[in-house]
Amino acid sequence: MNDDRLHSPAAEKNLRHITELVCSVSPENGVALEIASGTGQHIIKLASVIPSLTWQPSDIDQTRLNSIVSWSFEKQLPNLLPPIKLDVTDEGWSALCPNQDFILLVNLLHLVSESEAKVIISEISQSLTPGGRCVIYGPFMRDGFLTSDGDKLFHQSLIEADQDIGYKDDSWLLHLFQNHNLKTVKIANMPANNLAFVLEKKHLKRS
Repeated sequence: MNDDRLHSPAAEKNLRHITELVCSVSPENGVALEIASGTGQHIIKLASVIPSLTWQPSDIDQTRLNSIVSWSFEKQLPNLLPPIKLDVTDEGWSALCPNQDFILLVNLLHLVSESEAKVIISEISQSLTPGGRCVIYGPFMRDGFLTSDGDKLFHQSLIEADQDIGYKDDSWLLHLFQNHNLKTVKIANMPANNLAFVLEKKHLKRS
């Protein structure tokens, strides 16, 4: 088999911190979806350290899907499913991934528009089972401000490439989560000035 494994230094750098966070907040068992799995480095590690969850990798890019397959082939983890091609900016994608107990999204929201971010959060809520949890990790504004020189430079480079994308504001996201039946359980400060939002889908109250 061809070795199509990709290696992301950024994924390697944040792997330990993301793994520790996910281990502390994820359910003990069930099914878990990683959105935009990229190279596959995150989900390979998570599937190995949380064997009681069945992990579903996904991505929109075929080269990255091939990388995930190669990483999977090397590790041969019984709780790691074959990756699926998934565009989470498409309305209705949650129907392809229903009743998830856990969803992980790393470093994507700053690469999409606000309208696409709204679709992603809405569909995450629909994909989660009541009581299911989600971790959203990445760089964000704080109350409308960029809080480091690195963030300012990165955000500027993003909007120069596409004026519709760039950092999303934490307060804007908190309102968006609330509007989609997602309770914010925790906001964790992560390395390199990143944030991780830990969300839980609320149980619907019976009338």
